[in-house]
Amino acid sequence: MNELRNKQGFICDMDGVIYHGDRLLPGVTEFVSWMQKEKKEFLFLTNSSEYSPLELKYKLARMGLDVDESHFYTSALATAHFLKSQMPGCSAYVIGAPGLLNALHDAGIALNDVNPDYVVVGETKTYNYDSVLRAVTHVYNGARLIATNTDLTAPGQNGIIPACRAFVAPIELAAKRSAYFIGKPNPLMMRTGLKKLGVHSENAAMIGDRMDTDIIAGIETGLDTVLVLSGVTAKDDLVNYPYRPTYILDGVGDIPNA
Repeated sequence: MNELRNKQGFICDMDGVIYHGDRLLPGVTEFVSWMQKEKKEFLFLTNSSEYSPLELKYKLARMGLDVDESHFYTSALATAHFLKSQMPGCSAYVIGAPGLLNALHDAGIALNDVNPDYVVVGETKTYNYDSVLRAVTHVYNGARLIATNTDLTAPGQNGIIPACRAFVAPIELAAKRSAYFIGKPNPLMMRTGLKKLGVHSENAAMIGDRMDTDIIAGIETGLDTVLVLSGVTAKDDLVNYPYRPTYILDGVGDIPNA
């Protein structure tokens, strides 16, 4: 654990690591205070596309944590960056929350429900049958299908809830097209995260609650990995994966208290 504590930087997932819904997880306040006191570089890298960095800053502030918005990078921002690099000035039909819509707008991507270049799907509380029908029609007509992340489920305040992959699956099946997923474990998002962190991979660690996104993303990017058992993956689930995290902890509060 001393080697982990001596890392210069940490990339942390949020859902299941920092909070469940609007409830802060045990030990998080101590962990964030420790990183700030020890002048660690840290970045919250989340597959959720619902919120902007500013909204995440205020979300944590309501829970008692003071974290500048520069410490957040989301799959919505990664998706907007990808579309802008692929086709500057493109348009998209979007199923998603304001965090995704705002990221696309800021990247110069117009919303289009007539003949979009892309159909983009993220998490949203307004998911409905009509939006699925529209998305399928656009993909049939040639729009490229993009999803913000591969998460099938996410930890909610009252238990496991559906996430992006569950939302995009009906569109993939009906349109007979596979989505391209932007978020973790896509190396595009991880490389950007490391660049924003400003720390070499050998001196950084990836902290997450999912073996299939966080841990594999960290391993493939050359980071030490920390699986926390406060979210989706349970200890008994490890037998289902051919790879292992560097550390297994109950929660992030175990790091400063080791």
